[in-house]
Amino acid sequence: MFKGFKEFILRGNVIDLAVAVVIGTAFTAIVTGLVEGIFNPFIALLFNADDLNGAGITLRPASGEQEAIVLAWGRVISAVIQFLLVATVVYFALIVPMNYLRKNPFGRAKKDEPTVEAEKIPTEQELLTEIRDLLRAQQPK
Repeated sequence: MFKGFKEFILRGNVIDLAVAVVIGTAFTAIVTGLVEGIFNPFIALLFNADDLNGAGITLRPASGEQEAIVLAWGRVISAVIQFLLVATVVYFALIVPMNYLRKNPFGRAKKDEPTVEAEKIPTEQELLTEIRDLLRAQQPK
């Protein structure tokens, strides 16, 4: 039981996943600060709202002990902006470099390397014909 657990923990994928979660959490704090500190005030200014999270349409005002019902579209816009920022940074910081390295390992230019044409792999019919011809050639006449 412990042997299987040890193998699971020592796999590279588990450690990579743990590192990704930690970095993702730290990155989320940066993006949240960017959205709330820079983008939300500009959008709130555009819609003449004090705070983007408070921007919305009041469906029922507060009365007595009942709270107001507000359709808070500002929170949705804030979440969409945050998602787009995270997706953009992940794409340009991780996906583009990994695709480049996958196509071009170690940064070597493909143009500098001589082109080696792959040999044509013979079909099964061609192989059988060649074997037949070799066997005929080995037989005494």
